[in-house]
Amino acid sequence: MWKPNQAGPLPPSPPEPTRPSAPAPTIYESSTPRAAAATVASPVVPSGEQATIGKSLFVKGEVSGSESLYIDGKVEGTINLPGNRVTVGRNGQVSANIMAREVVVLGKVRGNVNASDRVDIRSEGSLTGDVAAARISIEDGAYFKGGIDIRKPGDSKNGHGTGTAAEPAAVIPNPTLPMA
Repeated sequence: MWKPNQAGPLPPSPPEPTRPSAPAPTIYESSTPRAAAATVASPVVPSGEQATIGKSLFVKGEVSGSESLYIDGKVEGTINLPGNRVTVGRNGQVSANIMAREVVVLGKVRGNVNASDRVDIRSEGSLTGDVAAARISIEDGAYFKGGIDIRKPGDSKNGHGTGTAAEPAAVIPNPTLPMA
């Protein structure tokens, strides 16, 4: 029943279409297909594309931009990434005021943090400074020293000028004085 002319050995030929994938990296290396690769990567942009400051890097000055940032090195100055996430890695040491949509602290941060959405201090993280955010999460084992200003999501950028947090502190001592 088996004939040598049958296509029994032909099923191994589908691996041959994998050979055209070899020229694809060559095409990918050219400048035009990079734009095509960017369109392929565009669904990945919201979840994975971020800049990284590595362990051995030291940045002094202002960091600003329009993409998320992962810091595993040292940064001094200011970090201004509104609408994006700033993550301070386990090896990260930041001495800067941070303004972002979301801030995640796994390393050490010294400075004020202003987040339009949330601040997350993980168990191995340390934050020394004032926090202004709509939400804050501090895990067990995390270190935090500073003030917290919880803002409503619709509040303006400068939540520090509002008297809502200071008014209760001013009202509490006043009732004790008339009682005496």
